[in-house]
Amino acid sequence: MSPRRSTGSRSESLTWRADQLQEAIETGGTELISDAAIAGQRVVAKVRERWALKGGRTVVSLAGATGSGKSTLFNQLVGHTVADISARRPTTSRATAAIWGDEDATDLLNWLGVNQRHHLSAEGDQSDLDGLVLIDLPDFDSRELANRVEADRVLERSDVFVWVTDPQKYADARLHEDYLSALKEHETVMMVVLNQIDRVSEEGGVEGIKDDLKALVAADGAGDFTIYGTSARMGLGVSDVRQAIGSVVAERNAAENRLVGDLRTSATSMLSMVGETEIASSDVVSDDLLTALKQAAGVPVVLDAVQKEYLIQSKLNTGWPFSRWLSALRPDPLKRLRLGDDRAGSSGISPSDVRAVLGRSSLPPPTPAARSAVQLASRRVADRASEGLPPLWADAVSRAASPDDSSLADGLDQAVFSTSLRTGNPFWWSLLRFLQFVLAVATVVGFVWLAAIGVIGWLQMDIGVPTWGPLPIPAVLFVGGILAGLLLAMIARAMAGAGAKRRRALVEKRMDESVGKVAKQHIRVPVTTVLDRHRQTRQQLESAVS
Repeated sequence: MSPRRSTGSRSESLTWRADQLQEAIETGGTELISDAAIAGQRVVAKVRERWALKGGRTVVSLAGATGSGKSTLFNQLVGHTVADISARRPTTSRATAAIWGDEDATDLLNWLGVNQRHHLSAEGDQSDLDGLVLIDLPDFDSRELANRVEADRVLERSDVFVWVTDPQKYADARLHEDYLSALKEHETVMMVVLNQIDRVSEEGGVEGIKDDLKALVAADGAGDFTIYGTSARMGLGVSDVRQAIGSVVAERNAAENRLVGDLRTSATSMLSMVGETEIASSDVVSDDLLTALKQAAGVPVVLDAVQKEYLIQSKLNTGWPFSRWLSALRPDPLKRLRLGDDRAGSSGISPSDVRAVLGRSSLPPPTPAARSAVQLASRRVADRASEGLPPLWADAVSRAASPDDSSLADGLDQAVFSTSLRTGNPFWWSLLRFLQFVLAVATVVGFVWLAAIGVIGWLQMDIGVPTWGPLPIPAVLFVGGILAGLLLAMIARAMAGAGAKRRRALVEKRMDESVGKVAKQHIRVPVTTVLDRHRQTRQQLESAVS
C-alpha cells in the first residue's frame, strides 16, 4: 500500500466533494454523457450511504482470480478455517465476512449484503484488528456469472482492496485492465499480494516476479506498491499482510479515502466532457450579428424614413411660405410605416391600435438575404462561443444561438416600434419660420401696394410713391420679400440636410441599443446561460477532483 494522503477534515472533505459532484451533474444536465452522469449519481448515493454507516469499521475485501489462494489466506488471517477450501473450482460462491471487535456491524453488513458472518475477539495479537471487517469474495474471473456479479458488488462497497494473485496469473488482463487500471485514485486503499511463492523453485524467482508485478501495477496507473509475498498454505508472509491490514484499520480513515477516490474517479471521467475554459460573456454578440439583425429588422428603411420625414418637417417649418404647402401633400414616411407619431387620427385610431390588431408594423419583412445573414452571423457566434467545448456543449451553444425565426422577428419589430424616432424641433426652425413670416408679409404688402398703385394709375390719378434710394419701397417689399424668402429657404434646405443626418445618426444610435437588447435577450443571454452552466460544471468537477 502506498503512503497515505492527507485529506484534511474527514467529514468536511468528503461531504463537500460529494456535494460538488452532485451539483456538477445537476448543472451539466444533458450536456454530460448520461452513462457517466448516472454512474456519478450512484457514487454520490454510495458515499452518502456509506458515510452514514461510518462508525469505526473498516471493510477489507480479499479479491483474486480462481486458484489464487485468497480463501486460504483469508483463513490464515482469521486464525482458523472459516472459508471453505477444496479442489473444486470455483470454491467461493458467496462473500464471507470475519468481524473483529464488539462494535455492532449489523447495519454495515446488511448494506454490504454479506450474510455469512463470523465474529472474532480483538484480543491479544489480534487487538490491532479491532474494527476490521474482512471479506472473502468469490473469484472475479469465475465461470459462474453470479459469482462475478457478487464479487463486483461487494468490491464496489468495500473500503480497502487486497488483490491476491499468484505466479501463474499475476499478469492476467482481467486483474490489470478491469480493476487496477480503473482504480487510479485509490492507491491509499489497496494492497497487492503475490501468493503461492512456495511454488517458485528457482533462486531469485520470487523477487523477479514481485518486481515484474510492481511494474505492471505502476503501468496500470494504480500507484507504486509494495508487493507482499505470501504462501498462505505454508503460512509464509501472512503476518506481514496482517500487520499491514492492522495499520490501515488503526488509521480509521480507509472508508473516507476509498470514497474520496471514488468521487475523484467519477469527477475525472466527467472532466473530459467539459472544456478547459469559456469565452467571456461580453464577447458573445459580435458587430456582424448586430449589423445583420439591423438589416433584418428594417432599420435602414426606418432611418431613411426618419431622414425624409425630417426634411419634410423642416420644409414645412422653414420653406418659402408660398410653396411649402406642396410639402404638406407628401405622405409622412414614418406614418406609412406606422412608426413615429402615435397620435390618434380623425377616426380616433392610433398607429399602435392598428399594430395591436395586425401584430406588426408596416416594415417590409426581411429578405431571404437578410435572414441568411442573420443565420450566418448566429452560426459565427455559436462557433466562437463553443470553441474548445466538447460536442454536446457545442451543440447546446449552437441551439442557444439559433432562436426561433418568428420570435426573433417579432422581437426586432417590437424593438423598432418602441424606439423613439423623433426629437425636439431645432431652435432655428422657429427663428426661420418667423423670418419667413415677416418676409411673406412684406411680399404681400408690396404686392398689394403695387397693385393699388397700378389701379390708381389706371384711373389716371397721380399719387407719390415713397422710395428707398432709387428704388420704390413697394417694389422693394415685393421683390425683396420674394428673393429673401427664396434665399432663406435655400439656406434652410442646406441646414436641414445636415440636421437630417444628425437626426438619422441619433435615431440609429437608439436603434442600435434597441436591437442590441433583442440580441441580448434572444442570443446573448441563452448562449451565456449555457456557458455559465459549463463554467459552473467545470469548476465543480475540478473541486471534486482536487
